[in-house]
Amino acid sequence: MMSLIVRDATMEDAADILAIYNFAAINTTAVWTDGPADLASRREWMSARRQAGYPVLVAMRGRDVVGFASFGDFRPFPGYRHTVENSVYVDERHHRLGVGRSLVAALIERATAMNKHAMIAGIDAGNAASIGLHASLGFAEVARMPEVGCKFGRWLDLVFMQKRLVSDVRP
Repeated sequence: MMSLIVRDATMEDAADILAIYNFAAINTTAVWTDGPADLASRREWMSARRQAGYPVLVAMRGRDVVGFASFGDFRPFPGYRHTVENSVYVDERHHRLGVGRSLVAALIERATAMNKHAMIAGIDAGNAASIGLHASLGFAEVARMPEVGCKFGRWLDLVFMQKRLVSDVRP
């Protein structure tokens, strides 16, 4: 199998990012939406992340985008300015091949370099693979919120996992 490269996304990657995101949105509980996004909304999301100084990364195998990840503000209030929330999505044909691990590890490096204090992951409680991935990278479950979302005609529980980052930031 070809080696994996993680790099900053460009607008040329937006269609591939959209395809991976929409598969998750339509077929899984990784995204709690009721339908697909469009290309304009993904481009707007990418631009907003860039303007905020946050990364959007893609994982490449050869010429194929096989996953993407980013982080953004955890909450929109100044007291949360040192905490970010991640998101990571992997093409379903590339699950369990180290793509998610490489992307989250790169996000941790970027957040640490930005002197962030903590990274949060909000994960559907039924997504054992994502929970296991985050745990293997030092995230700990800090909250479990029963029945706060719904999709596919059922209630969903939300798990928050947190990793404290090595930083010099002081409160």
